[in-house]
Amino acid sequence: MCGITGWVSYRRDLTQHRSDIDAMTQTMSCRGPDAAGVWVAPHVALGHRRLAVIDLPGGAQPMTVETPGGSVSMVYSGEAYNFTELRSELRRAGQQFDTDSDTEVVLRGYLVWGEKLVEHLNGMYAFAIWDARTERLVMIRDRMGIKPFYYYETEDGVVFGSEPKAVLANPTVTPVVGPDGLRELFAGAKTPGGAVWEGMREVRPGEIIVLDRGGMRHHIYWRLRSEPHTDSKDETVAHVRELLDDIVGRQLVADVPRCTLLSGGLDSSALTSLSQIHLAPQGETVRSFAVDFPDQDKHFQAIDVSPTQDTPYVHAVAEHVGCDHQDIVLDGAALAAPEVRRAAVGARDLPSGIGDRDNSLYLLFAAIRRHSTVALSGESADEVFGGYPWFHDERRYAETFPWLAGPHSLVESSGQISEDLKPVLGLGDYLAESYRTAVAEAPALDGETGLDQRMRVVSYLHLTRMVQTLLDRKDRMSMAVGLEVRVPFCDHRLVQYVFNTPWSLKTFDGREKSLLRAATRDVLPASVANRKKSGYPGTFDPAYVKAIQSQGADLLRTGHTATDLVNRERLSEATRLPATDLNQQQRMLLERALDLGAWFDIHRPTVKV
Repeated sequence: MCGITGWVSYRRDLTQHRSDIDAMTQTMSCRGPDAAGVWVAPHVALGHRRLAVIDLPGGAQPMTVETPGGSVSMVYSGEAYNFTELRSELRRAGQQFDTDSDTEVVLRGYLVWGEKLVEHLNGMYAFAIWDARTERLVMIRDRMGIKPFYYYETEDGVVFGSEPKAVLANPTVTPVVGPDGLRELFAGAKTPGGAVWEGMREVRPGEIIVLDRGGMRHHIYWRLRSEPHTDSKDETVAHVRELLDDIVGRQLVADVPRCTLLSGGLDSSALTSLSQIHLAPQGETVRSFAVDFPDQDKHFQAIDVSPTQDTPYVHAVAEHVGCDHQDIVLDGAALAAPEVRRAAVGARDLPSGIGDRDNSLYLLFAAIRRHSTVALSGESADEVFGGYPWFHDERRYAETFPWLAGPHSLVESSGQISEDLKPVLGLGDYLAESYRTAVAEAPALDGETGLDQRMRVVSYLHLTRMVQTLLDRKDRMSMAVGLEVRVPFCDHRLVQYVFNTPWSLKTFDGREKSLLRAATRDVLPASVANRKKSGYPGTFDPAYVKAIQSQGADLLRTGHTATDLVNRERLSEATRLPATDLNQQQRMLLERALDLGAWFDIHRPTVKV
């Protein structure tokens, strides 16, 4: 896992801009603490920071292969889980290898297959290839958008990077946020390909972008497609298990210590158990880690997406599996520390407004990194298998994104925004148009009607909108401390298969995630197999709430720029109430204001409305 960046300029001599590409590359040091490399030619500069996971001595980047027609160079972030098979296939095609890394497999795959390389890859990846034979840049992102990839088109080329901070470090780019960027910040539904920063875009999931002197061309090489599902219930369950066994086995391959993120929920528990099954024949025991908070049993408050505490279930799985488990306990003082918030906001380049959950995830990953370099996560199982409460109640019929229906994010975001900004942003209209665009994209299945038809659309919304936010969060927080998090439930084979499974099969036992439960019940304790969905936990420690109230009051007292974007009157009220009296909306307003404060301090954006 790594951080990549680069600059193509057809009118400049980039050999005179070495310090600029060095600065861009340095912003990615957190993503690649093990090594750094820069490659510069007259019209292209590539930078790379490496987190060594496979072939530790080899795999240095940027990687270049000399051909009779010119050099071909690449910067690559991610993992190709089928690199061993691909290497054998490429050797049969006449390629000779100098390393054991998956990076060289991807580069030599391009030499043989060109852009059709993507048809052969199984993994998570974002990479850019400069082909000097044609003076073109090829940018490619994995099918589900697991690895981030941002770019900024210039008058004579492009600037790109794993994260916005790498792009913003280029002298041709200025940190400007306009109305659309603010809408993205507050809306609660990510626009594929969009970015908060003006002029910046994301390479979309499953997209190839080719840049040459003639301009930029875009091609989507993979998207969800609708197909008839003909397997019986038993065949479907068996195939899900077969896929999971293969996926987990592939994603455990690493030359560094591995672990799992264990919440005691169905998703992470299944991965932990399957990991132990794979590792046991090698004489290994899977390591697992969970987050917890002091006196959580005393302060815990059940909410819609988190109705139960994790710890009892975590310990039940650890005992059942026999894994080497450790709880990471985070107290309110650590979570509320301004430097932690600054690190979390800096990692995401966004003021997310869910501060305690971002802060705790950052601290959790930092603690895990002291023991492991690679972690398997249950992220995205809810989007794939239908795990959220709103998949199963009236919210699934709402004429908006289901996770925003009812008294949820739209209402809360509207309440956070400055009264002066509301008419400028028109958040309701923006979300309505975003929703219509997403629904229009959803692939229909001939003859499908009623609930099955609607749930196909709902699944599509989650797999193309909601999951992008969660994957970006997981990647940024983990890579900020040099931890590679893998997401087995995002394997495109599993996603495509389950997407086409009728809703009646996905809920055949009257519960959420029926297929996943049935496919893994044999490796789980009964209490976990039957546990109701519960999301990533937040802290309910009154000391934490009091601390962020005090910090919010400081923002108001100093007239921080961040308070220009939020509702000052409501923020002021939230800072004065007893900590135990704050409702969810007031607490979210505090988190948003503090995240905005850190964001302005880090990036100094110019906001244009």
